[in-house]
Amino acid sequence: MEVFTEAADLPEPTGPEYLLHLYITGVSTNSTRAVRNIKEILELHLKGRYELLIVDVYQQPELAQEQDLIGVPTLIKLRPGLVRRLVGDFSDRDRVLKALGVTPPAGDSTHG
Repeated sequence: MEVFTEAADLPEPTGPEYLLHLYITGVSTNSTRAVRNIKEILELHLKGRYELLIVDVYQQPELAQEQDLIGVPTLIKLRPGLVRRLVGDFSDRDRVLKALGVTPPAGDSTHG
């Protein structure tokens, strides 16, 4: 077992800084809106720094069962930091950015 005492001792993560899974239900209005909103937010604030996996719970119900989803659309941030879950259409950009741990640049309007 490895023991890490300082941040410099931690192994570098492989892949993008942000790893996100979005669970949706087919092409419903809420799912379509959620996909559009989260992609806009990610491209604006985390371009080139994220990986987004979109899972349709109708096509892959076993993946949804593994996550014990309470509603969809659900966004799960797996890294960095603590795992966070966000349910909704992600139209409240401030709330999404806060859940992701992202601070928009000063003077940036995050409402679309």
